[in-house]
Amino acid sequence: MKPEVAAVIFDLDGTLIDSLDDLADSVNTALAEHGLPIHPAEPYNYFVGDGMETLVRRAAPEGTPSDVLTSIFARAKAEYGKNWAAKTKPYQGIVPMLERLVALGVPLAVLSNKPHEFTEEVVTWFFPDTPFAVVQGSPVGGKAKPEPGMALAVAKKFDLKPERIAFMGDTRTDMDTAVNAGMLPIGVLWGFRPEQELLEHGAKVLLVKPDDLFYRVTVGN
Repeated sequence: MKPEVAAVIFDLDGTLIDSLDDLADSVNTALAEHGLPIHPAEPYNYFVGDGMETLVRRAAPEGTPSDVLTSIFARAKAEYGKNWAAKTKPYQGIVPMLERLVALGVPLAVLSNKPHEFTEEVVTWFFPDTPFAVVQGSPVGGKAKPEPGMALAVAKKFDLKPERIAFMGDTRTDMDTAVNAGMLPIGVLWGFRPEQELLEHGAKVLLVKPDDLFYRVTVGN
């Protein structure tokens, strides 16, 4: 029997948009300017997912001094702020999926570990016609994913019990968030991490392509 949900929360990077190359380019630029080794795109699949500061720590050599990490972070953030839309685009099939959900009257939200204002800017740029009820980035001084607070705040706004909401993402951070919030964890296989990681962190549904959602889950009231 298919699980039933009334609303969907989406992760952003690796779920709605393919941003890996722009993230990698920005961090590599910062690393190179500090005389440190750069990486091909593939390792960034595992560096990303928990915010830019964590991304920089993972990309920098082990033992890099904290002041250097701070400088790399500032440079990478500035570079990404200029070039975040250079190569990034929605994954194939995402926009039709969103359009179908909107037509069904399903409430939608985005939760990202990007800074909040930047999350709003990115979502508005790539999805100007999607009426997300909530677009939330990492709060200053607050707890980002996988802490469940942001997801539970969305459930409250939707006036729905958490178990009536699907949380869709591509990393263990997203699956942990869904589990911690008591929501349906949906793992997407077009993103940054492999199937095994998603299953090990609680994914109950796996999607190969966006429109699989409508075959694997009953969505709507």
